[in-house]
Amino acid sequence: MEIVGSLSVIGYGISVIGAGLGVGLSAYGATQASARQPEMHSRIFTTFVMGCAFAEALGLIGFVLALIK
Repeated sequence: MEIVGSLSVIGYGISVIGAGLGVGLSAYGATQASARQPEMHSRIFTTFVMGCAFAEALGLIGFVLALIK
């Protein structure tokens, strides 16, 4: 049996899993923090959006690296 394809696709899949976990954990933390201190919601949401952007950027870097041979 011959393996056809590129192993970089596996690396991209792993990086997407990491990005998904990062966004999920930050959403969980933001929800918990907003429930505990509703008056800090706007500040928590700003930090949450920045964290999601960084996690997704890592996923995009994994996508670009998967395309480079």
